[in-house]
Amino acid sequence: MILAAGQGTRVRPLTQDLPKPMVPILGKPVMEYLIEHLARYGITEIMINVAYHHRRIEEYFGDGHRWGVSIGYAFEGVREHGDILPRPKGSAGGMKAIQDFSGFFDETTLVICGDAIVDLDIGAALHEHKSKGALASVVALEVPDDQLQNYGVVVADDDGKVQFFQEKPTPAEAKSNYASTGIYLFEPEVLDLVPSGVEFDIGSQLFPLLAEKGLPFYMQKRFFNWIDIGRVSDYWSVLQRVLRGEVAEMQMPGKEVKPGVWVGPNTSISWEGATIVGPVYIGSSVRIEPGCTVIGPAWIGHGCHLRRGATVVRSILFEYTRIAEAMAFSEMIVSPRYCVDRNGNTNYIGDDRCTLRWGDARG
Repeated sequence: MILAAGQGTRVRPLTQDLPKPMVPILGKPVMEYLIEHLARYGITEIMINVAYHHRRIEEYFGDGHRWGVSIGYAFEGVREHGDILPRPKGSAGGMKAIQDFSGFFDETTLVICGDAIVDLDIGAALHEHKSKGALASVVALEVPDDQLQNYGVVVADDDGKVQFFQEKPTPAEAKSNYASTGIYLFEPEVLDLVPSGVEFDIGSQLFPLLAEKGLPFYMQKRFFNWIDIGRVSDYWSVLQRVLRGEVAEMQMPGKEVKPGVWVGPNTSISWEGATIVGPVYIGSSVRIEPGCTVIGPAWIGHGCHLRRGATVVRSILFEYTRIAEAMAFSEMIVSPRYCVDRNGNTNYIGDDRCTLRWGDARG
């Protein structure tokens, strides 16, 4: 089960026009990396709950045959005055609705949030879940004190049995440094605890209920890469790491034309007149005019156009973004509609720091 029905408000404006699991990394949606990882472990039946901009997900992934899996979708919404409006049911409520409809969750189910990249050993996690006789398991990682308020915090005894669950506590309130990664293993009986037809959340409602009842609910401490894209600052940091080659299983696309510089096909780049220092990826149909400077880590999406004298430093340009002459961007995420700095401060077209022009750079 991939949870993908949320609005992604904390990563706006990146999610203005697309759902959070579709935010691109190396030209691929975040959720595509998840599906590839699940397929490597032989997981071939995947259900995805969708709501906001649901068609973007459904049209991209289809029935899943390209990845050797079978994908189904559960749209969460209501009909009002002739319009169908997204109305998420909560992470547990959405699963309950699916179970009531079809009984899909009739075996041990891996539940995972669609907005993170992981390389978890799923086989080992499943083995631990089964060997402990767990009804539910939550995979957790230790995080620094100053990050605890961003996560659900798990408090467990020496055997790993969860005593209680804190949803985004302050560092002073937190009873543990172990954060839920949004990766769970559930037996079908877990959903018997979820009421039908109401909004119900896994972290803030289901988990405290499991702990309160003293049911076999366990925390797993695992060592793996967990790249959470909870905020714009996280997204910028992740892309910097990826471009530096620090994230396994994420290979740079295109052709490496010189050390640290990869390009896609059909590009027009002034190699003699521009300064390009890697790591940099330049997508297909990109035009870079003389006098431009690109300093990596940087990602120039396909169809972009950097006009004479433009400077891009440690930044990400979404597809079909045109940078005006002599404009300079440092540590920014830039699209044809907005630019946002690494801390999430946003400017829109017409602002002093975001004087961009929409342009189709293919011509």
